[in-house]
Amino acid sequence: QVQLVQSGGGLVQPGGSLRLSCAASGFTLSSYDMSWYRQAPGKERELVASLTSTGAGTTYADSVKGRFTISRDNVKNTVYLQMNSLKPEDTAVYYCYARWFGSWGRGTQVTVSS
Repeated sequence: QVQLVQSGGGLVQPGGSLRLSCAASGFTLSSYDMSWYRQAPGKERELVASLTSTGAGTTYADSVKGRFTISRDNVKNTVYLQMNSLKPEDTAVYYCYARWFGSWGRGTQVTVSS
């Protein structure tokens, strides 16, 4: 059974950093493309970052380029989203997503506020 368990997130001041984790079970994460999405109140869910199965290709939303980094630990079967220089507009619920399986993590709240 495919499962994505998220951790990390919380409240951080503008300019701060957070790291989100998404531990996969039921499949070998390195064999599949993985993504992070986010959804702010009153807005549609949007793609934040993607990582190809080979690890050679990454895609970022323009709004997070240069600040966020998606990565993967094949031993831990976990994908990460490192978020630096956070801004209030980054406030949202963040979800990891395994597209091949159509599976979503439960989401984790990130709030950027002073």
